[in-house]
Amino acid sequence: MAQKKTREKWGTKTGIILAVAGSAIGLGNFLRFPVQAAQNGGGAFMIPYFISFLFLGLPLMWVEWTLGRYGGGFGHGTAPGIFHSMCKKNRFIKYFGVVGIFGPIIIFIYYTYIESWLLGYAFFSLIGRYKGITTQGAMQSFLSGYQGLESNQYFGGIGWAYTFFLITFALNISVIYYGIKKGIEKLCNWTVPILLFCGVILAIRVLTLGTPDISKPSWNLVNGLGFLWNPDFAVLKNSKVWLAAAGQIFFSLSAGIGIVMTYASYLSRKHDVVLSGLTSATTNEFAEIIIGGSIIIPAAFIFFGPTEIINIANSGSFNLGFVTMPLIFQRIHMGGVFAFLWYILLFMAGITSSVSLAQPVVSFMEDEFNVTKRRAATILGVITFVLCQAPILLLGKGVLDELDFWGGTFCLVLFATIEAIMAGWIFGIDKIWDEMHVGSDMRVPKVYKFIIKFITPVFLLLILGFWVVQSGVPALLMKNVPAENFWYILFTRIVLLVLFITLCLMVRHAWRRKAKEVNG
Repeated sequence: MAQKKTREKWGTKTGIILAVAGSAIGLGNFLRFPVQAAQNGGGAFMIPYFISFLFLGLPLMWVEWTLGRYGGGFGHGTAPGIFHSMCKKNRFIKYFGVVGIFGPIIIFIYYTYIESWLLGYAFFSLIGRYKGITTQGAMQSFLSGYQGLESNQYFGGIGWAYTFFLITFALNISVIYYGIKKGIEKLCNWTVPILLFCGVILAIRVLTLGTPDISKPSWNLVNGLGFLWNPDFAVLKNSKVWLAAAGQIFFSLSAGIGIVMTYASYLSRKHDVVLSGLTSATTNEFAEIIIGGSIIIPAAFIFFGPTEIINIANSGSFNLGFVTMPLIFQRIHMGGVFAFLWYILLFMAGITSSVSLAQPVVSFMEDEFNVTKRRAATILGVITFVLCQAPILLLGKGVLDELDFWGGTFCLVLFATIEAIMAGWIFGIDKIWDEMHVGSDMRVPKVYKFIIKFITPVFLLLILGFWVVQSGVPALLMKNVPAENFWYILFTRIVLLVLFITLCLMVRHAWRRKAKEVNG
């Protein structure tokens, strides 16, 4: 019988908290959150936001930390093995966990490319490559040229973008290659404090801008903050605002996708998952609300005013990050330095998230096939590098949006729902509650026993139901796909289906292999 390897462990309690916080702190904190708040009632958005955090995000964080540590005790670091450990009598239960590997892989395929744009723009900020571009249209053209969507005076092809992608991809695989303690933990121990420090510096700079244009005194910081935070309570009657708030909590915490579960599987049995879950969640909220809410929208208001800010807020996260912010930094003293801090902040937030997306499949190969971590990282690198070419080379054909739909939306909501039902009903609320408090120095308020069993699953089922009706069915039927992109999207879906089936077959093979080892 093959000898089972000893699984890695995190080096310190701080290391695992920073790693989970790093996984959660990503582009959504600094780009997506202020847009969602501005578009959904400003300060009123924070009411459903905090309700979603208390009834959805925090319970899911505690559940993932608990189930991950529990599954790690049986030698499993990914959802198929963890689900099997929770209910060994049901031989099909492990296949529900495939979603928890599939989703992160899909997001990793396109996320690393977006992440590489940040590294490119950090470099451009230092050398002044976009210096002198003063209009939204020209800066949009600069971005399109960089992405290879058009050939213009700024770029003649995709060469710059592909170079930064290669660097970014190599950095991600290198971190995974060195494993949990020497790779991910070491990365997060440095990058998370640095990115938070950069965020505070940028927030202070924005909060001290005053009124740059004295001829327009209303274009000031107070009104800029007011645009984001003044509440419009009428929007609370709109169900879409509540769905948007819940969705932001999903994206923000990286809850319900299996990453936290994998990270927690490398904990010792006595590690306090209650305090760790709370600490990592609140660190993420600090980054999102205090820092993310103090930079991009207030700065845009000060320089572009109350009329244009509405168009800017509605233009989406990418335009805010890669079009509006470069224009703003050119109007600030030492703007190149602050722009560099902005993009390096985002890049560090991106890489701590992307390595977490890659870890579940590496853990799966290590745990279920007894593959060394370095060989698993190499296999992952080869396969994902090939798959990454689709969103890079077919960016203008809707492939990236398609991957984001299935990985970053559908799988996120679906797996969170499965996870909540598994914890509260199949594993059992009493078992999950007792397991959660093993080694804990603090007690979760008892009301969360009811919340985890009833409120969170019902909340998730409602979100899933509304999402399927409003977005899922039209997307599945390709109703919004332009005719010229139809075959590209269809091919993408076929590749994703093959990948999902392959993962299911790998799970089947792994358990048959283990059964033969036990019986042989």
